[in-house]
Amino acid sequence: MWAFVKKEFFHIFRDYRTMVILFGIPVVQVLLFGFAITNDIKDARIAILDYSKDEVTREITNKLVSSNYFLLVDNLESDKQVESEFRKGKIKQVVVFEQGFAKKLEKEGKANVQIILDASEPNTANMLNAYTSGIINSYSLQKIRESSGIPMSISIEPKMLFNPEQKSVYMFVPGVIALLLMLVSAMMTSISITREKELGTMEALLVSPLKPIQIIIGKVTPYVFLSFVNLVVILLLGFFVFDMPVNGSLILLLLESLLFIVMALGLGILISIISKTQQQAMMMSMFALMLPTILLSGFIFPIENMPVPLQWLSHLMPPRWFIIIIKNIMLKGVGIGYFWKETLILVFMTIFFIGMSVKKFKIRLE
Repeated sequence: MWAFVKKEFFHIFRDYRTMVILFGIPVVQVLLFGFAITNDIKDARIAILDYSKDEVTREITNKLVSSNYFLLVDNLESDKQVESEFRKGKIKQVVVFEQGFAKKLEKEGKANVQIILDASEPNTANMLNAYTSGIINSYSLQKIRESSGIPMSISIEPKMLFNPEQKSVYMFVPGVIALLLMLVSAMMTSISITREKELGTMEALLVSPLKPIQIIIGKVTPYVFLSFVNLVVILLLGFFVFDMPVNGSLILLLLESLLFIVMALGLGILISIISKTQQQAMMMSMFALMLPTILLSGFIFPIENMPVPLQWLSHLMPPRWFIIIIKNIMLKGVGIGYFWKETLILVFMTIFFIGMSVKKFKIRLE
C-alpha cells in the first residue's frame, strides 16, 4: 500500500499540469480576489469648476485632493466643458462651486456645491458622492467650530449623468454582453480542433488541399454567425426586459461587437491548437478567461482602485476595452472618435490571435 501511495505522489509531481491546478490556481485566485475585489475609492479622476475662485473653495479643493481618494486632472472654465469631459472618459466627477461662494457662506450662512457624476457605473458614482459629501461636511463643521458656533451650511446637490435613475442594470448589461461573448465564443471554438484530434478526423483535414488559414477560417465562420445571433438576443433582452438604452449608433455597436466576437473566436482557436484534449482546452478557457474577465475587465470592480501590477495586467484583457466601447455607445451615445484607441487595440488583438493560430497550426500529427 505504501509503495502504491509513493507511486501516486511521484506521478502527481511529474505532471506539471496537475501541480499548477493544485497549487498555482489557488494562489492566483487568492491574490486576484484579495487585491482586485475592493470597493475602496483611490485616485478617482475629478475636475473642478470653480466660479468663485476664493479662499474657501481653494481650501475645499485642497481637502478633496489631499484625501488620496481623488486625483484632480482638470480645472474647467465653463459648464459647457462638463459633458464633453465625461464623454471622453477622462473624469468620474466634477465639483461645481457657485459664484460668490465664500461671501454667501459668510453673509447668508449657506452656500451651494453641485457634484456631477458619471452614473454609467452607479456603485462607483454613489461612493464618490458619499466620499465627497463627507469631506465637504467635515470642512463645514470645522468652519463652525472656528467661528465659535455661528451656524453655516454647505448644501450639496448631486447630479447623475447618463443614468439619472442609477439603475444597476446599466452597469451589468454591458459587462454581461462582454463576458458572455468572450466565454461562449472562446469556449465553443477552443474544443473544435481538439475534437477533430480526438475523433481521428484531423488526418482528413491535413491531407486535404486546405491551407491552415483556410481551416481556421472555416472553423471560425459558423461560430461568428451563431455568436452574432447570441449578441442580438442579449441586446433584445436588455432593451425589452431591462429597458437598457442604445443612445448611440446601433450599426456601430453591432460592428464593434462583431470585431470582439472574431477576436474571441481567434483566441479560442489558438487555445484549441495548443491543447491536446478537449478537457484541457475547456480548462484553459475557463481558468484563463472566466476569472480574469470578471475581475480585471472593470465589469464589476473599478480598475483604478486595483494595485498597479493588476492595472497593467488588465491591459491584456480584451473585455476591458470592449466594455469601454459598448458603454460609450449604449449609455453616452458617442461615436468612434471617442473610443478609436480601444477599437485599434481589439483589431491588433484579433490579428495577433489569428496570426498565432496559423503559426502554431501543425500540418503533421504528433
